[in-house]
Amino acid sequence: MALNARLDHRNPLVFDTHELGRRPGALQRLTRTIDAPKDLGILGVVGVPEGAPLKLTLRLESVMEGVLVTGTARATAEGECVRCLEPLELQLEADFQEMFSYPDADDRGRVKAEPADDAEGSAEDEDRLFIEDGLFDLEPVLRDAVVLALPMQPVCQEDCPGLCAQCGARLADDPDHHHDAVDIRWAALQGLAGSLGDGEKDDMSGDALPSARVDEKQEK
Repeated sequence: MALNARLDHRNPLVFDTHELGRRPGALQRLTRTIDAPKDLGILGVVGVPEGAPLKLTLRLESVMEGVLVTGTARATAEGECVRCLEPLELQLEADFQEMFSYPDADDRGRVKAEPADDAEGSAEDEDRLFIEDGLFDLEPVLRDAVVLALPMQPVCQEDCPGLCAQCGARLADDPDHHHDAVDIRWAALQGLAGSLGDGEKDDMSGDALPSARVDEKQEK
């Protein structure tokens, strides 16, 4: 990852390491509750609503090459059950650990004589997160941790039976819900029999008129 550009210390996910210092072994513990940023989670599936309380517990440790950040994010995530489509809530607890490197140190903590300008150095920097002016941005680490901690297919309960495949009724609300199974071959025959029965009735009603006229003539 490229060096962070002009981090804003007012951003709640930007942290200051000046108090920690660069002495290896120094520790700092932080607890911060912030408003969750937008689109925190698995889009369209489950996530922490924007502005919801998000509690961060962090441990900052100074090492030779930078600051090792270990922490946990806790919040309430919201989504939809993939089986019955009902809204659901679940408690999120996402653990993470990330190294934020000093821009002037290599991966062994040694101060660089000159900034790396070769292709190899550039490729290595793309995979690293950096501290700039004593600040680091936790947001990309937090987003990755939250996605990994959330279920890809959330359910309202482990044994959720889902919806009826025939009518869409929520089966958890009616455990005895069922539909009588009808063999489609018999259904076709029943329909044919019904149509024939209606035809016979029509024939009988049509024959009644001529016979009645014959009886009347005989009486005369």
